[in-house]
Amino acid sequence: MSSVSVFCCLRGCLDGFNFNQPAQHIPKLNPIQLDTSFMGYEVVIVKGGQRVCGSGGVLGNAPLVQSKSYFEVKVQQGGSWSVGLATRQTDLSLTVGGMDEFSWALCSDQIFRHNKQELHKINMSNEAQESIQNLLEGDVIGVAFDHIQLKFFVNGKEIDYSISNVKGTMYPALYVDDGAILDIILDNFNHSPPSGFDKIMLEQSLL
Repeated sequence: MSSVSVFCCLRGCLDGFNFNQPAQHIPKLNPIQLDTSFMGYEVVIVKGGQRVCGSGGVLGNAPLVQSKSYFEVKVQQGGSWSVGLATRQTDLSLTVGGMDEFSWALCSDQIFRHNKQELHKINMSNEAQESIQNLLEGDVIGVAFDHIQLKFFVNGKEIDYSISNVKGTMYPALYVDDGAILDIILDNFNHSPPSGFDKIMLEQSLL
């Protein structure tokens, strides 16, 4: 990534970020965030570990160990992006999720991918999916995982397709390229999680 691209990425990532905000008014950060130890070399993480831009993938710092986990991702700026789950064995230099055996993702071209295979494409002619239309800036992607199925939601509406046989210790996985900016939302969700699902919890919180 060129120095100009890095600057543009940082400028976009930091848009709306108030550096003059008094320290005492900064909210307590969620200990669960994007993990700078597991990200691609050209990935940039800002906003307290909640925003990703640049080029490549990044994992969350906490595995989905509870029985039913949910998180959201907001598309802050369009481009090429993927949202889903992956193990720590995945190749985070890749700019598209689902391109190895360790990642499962819904991509900005509306295709579900795993292990370089196109599992499913959202059928826009399906009446149940009409409200989803194209995935655009401002859309919120919900991700629900119960260790049996991986389900996705767009602006609170469930996509009529789920991924099964997701195996391994899973982490939230976000991929960006071509100017895309994504925000991970780990609490205070835009839409109510499906029944029985809750925000990602740290392992000690489950004891």
